[in-house]
Amino acid sequence: MTLAEVPNNTNSTNPFLILNYEPALESLGEDYYDEVAAAEFPLHALRWRNDALLPLLGLDAKAVTDEDFITAFGKFEGRKPLLALRYHGYQFGEYNPFLGDGRGFLYGQVRGVDGELYDFGTKGSGRTPYSRGGDGMLTLKGGVREVLAAEMLHAMGVRTSRCLSMVETGLSLWRGDEPSPTRSSVMVRLSQSHIRFGTFERLHYFRRPDLTKKLLDHVIEQYYQHLDSEQDKYALFYAELVQRVAELVAQWMAAGFCHAVLNTDNMSITGESFDYGPYAFIPNYDPYFTAAYFDYYRRYSYIHQPEICKWNLEALQEALKAVIPQTDMEAGLASFDEYYLAEYRSLMLKKLGFEQLSQPQADELLKATIEFLKHYPVSYHHFFADMATTFSSKWRDDASSILRDSEIGQSLGTSELFLNWSGIYHRILSDLTPEEIEKVAQTLARHNPKTMILRPVIESIWEPIVQEDNWQPFYELIQQIQSGN
Repeated sequence: MTLAEVPNNTNSTNPFLILNYEPALESLGEDYYDEVAAAEFPLHALRWRNDALLPLLGLDAKAVTDEDFITAFGKFEGRKPLLALRYHGYQFGEYNPFLGDGRGFLYGQVRGVDGELYDFGTKGSGRTPYSRGGDGMLTLKGGVREVLAAEMLHAMGVRTSRCLSMVETGLSLWRGDEPSPTRSSVMVRLSQSHIRFGTFERLHYFRRPDLTKKLLDHVIEQYYQHLDSEQDKYALFYAELVQRVAELVAQWMAAGFCHAVLNTDNMSITGESFDYGPYAFIPNYDPYFTAAYFDYYRRYSYIHQPEICKWNLEALQEALKAVIPQTDMEAGLASFDEYYLAEYRSLMLKKLGFEQLSQPQADELLKATIEFLKHYPVSYHHFFADMATTFSSKWRDDASSILRDSEIGQSLGTSELFLNWSGIYHRILSDLTPEEIEKVAQTLARHNPKTMILRPVIESIWEPIVQEDNWQPFYELIQQIQSGN
């Protein structure tokens, strides 16, 4: 990838600057945001451009230069207004009225070729009225980590925002949780919406039901268009949000992903995953794995994620009850567990190679799988990846051949829990035709990536960046993620 710097002038032919930006959120008025200015940086080195996203914007990657990215998303020339959004939120269960976009802004909103509205949102672009004494900046490592998280989750089928660009900005930042000084970056995120649960919670805090209704009408009009003409659209909206969030957290759980900071200000009103901080993919099936070092009571540990998302949805009811009857929202939330379990079961079965099984078979197999993974120091991701790479039609005829060619099978193949699991798996396979066995192999390969960004992997690509300014391992890792290798 070419690193580039551009002269301090705006190129009117820049493809990003001539997109048809829509003032969707801006049109709601200044009760929801503050206009801000972007920071000026001493350096603009393009470290990441996500060409895979450009066709969605109607752009040809070959026609977009590195200089175009830097002008638009590093120097932020030629685009106004830039909007820091206002919101509050429950942080670790405690309400915080002193939040808002403190190091980012809404750069603009554009309609994709699919007809959907998308946000360009920044991270690390400087101070705003909500910086609360912070510098408004993003560490370079933080940018690298978010790029990796978004691409990995997208590759695993998780509904997520993605990073469009990352520019190194030449500042030295001081952070208590990593060696300082450290390098800086500014990132642009492409997502469906930056409206959060906390956006509504702020309006309730200030007792503005009129603004709540106005915002809710906007959300339904833009992101739940199929409900807009329904008589009970508000109740239907909340019920669908419950389903989206339940399915999203099921996707995280199947992917072995721990978000780390599931505060209500980090929950999107569209049910999309975004804003990754100290996340981690679990190394092994430890239910109480906790990604954030400051989560002392393990509130946001891996196993707690479904109940926390449900809690966040329940907390949102307080903000929405000015518009939606409480009984309607309670009825909508009552289906959370059903949606979650159905999605989780479906996704885990696919990781095991099956598009569908009878519920008794599915429950028996999933219980045995989790019991095995929970009680042995087996890599969660390697277990499924090894199933995909070593699967053989022989598994149908001989239970002892299951994972025989894997290090896991060789080391634990005689353990009681492994024999119980492999016996159940073999029994299911024995009922399948050769054609169905081939479909199992294809499903395993499709749903279990070989590459996984566990923390040691991230550190292994970060070290060359720090020591030698060598970005090649980072680009190679992204290519492996995107290609599924």
